[in-house]
Amino acid sequence: MLTNPVKVKPDDTINEAMKVILDNKISGVCVIDDAGNLVGILSEMDCLRAVLAAAYDNTGAGLVRDYMASDNLVVAHPDEDIVDVAQDMLAKNKRRRPVVENGKLVGQVTCRCLLGAVRKFQQ
Repeated sequence: MLTNPVKVKPDDTINEAMKVILDNKISGVCVIDDAGNLVGILSEMDCLRAVLAAAYDNTGAGLVRDYMASDNLVVAHPDEDIVDVAQDMLAKNKRRRPVVENGKLVGQVTCRCLLGAVRKFQQ
């Protein structure tokens, strides 16, 4: 688990979030409020959707809150079995799983984390 995942705020602009994604070479970010509560997930695809909509409408790309996924977020809990989390990520075709405890984002499991763990285990 990544204990300090990259995150943005709902009121950040899509351009700011894209910079964070590109600078960190990741495919998406967790979105948290000022109290550290997970409120959404923003992916590269969400950013691309925002940029294309802005180009079509000849407007700015907008805010993270306008494009992030926020309904029915699937999260993991710190004590959950990692194999179960990995299997569910595969079943739902998701690249990341925020880890939440008492509503607060405490980490994230990513495909890259899982692959690294498997590689380390095999050595």
